[in-house]
Amino acid sequence: MSERKRYPSDVSDEEWAFVAPYLTLIALTAPQRQHDLREVFNALRWLVRSGAPWRYLPGEFPPWPAVYQQTQRWLAAGCFEAIVHDLPVVRARMGE
Repeated sequence: MSERKRYPSDVSDEEWAFVAPYLTLIALTAPQRQHDLREVFNALRWLVRSGAPWRYLPGEFPPWPAVYQQTQRWLAAGCFEAIVHDLPVVRARMGE
């Protein structure tokens, strides 16, 4: 993917290191993966932050149907609940 404009909602390297293991439901190199997983997550974060409808997702991100479908997979797998469950433990380890 070509370089795109960075958004304030983009995940930092540290945040990505924490959430990537929860969001990787298939190998990052799986042949059926058409879009970079981090970019899909960045697109979801943009949508949540902006409050915009799915179809308003800027064209710099993966197509909105791909982001929507992956989000549905993450929800069905309980990925976000697992992140929320483990976050206090990680923060305690970091002294926050």
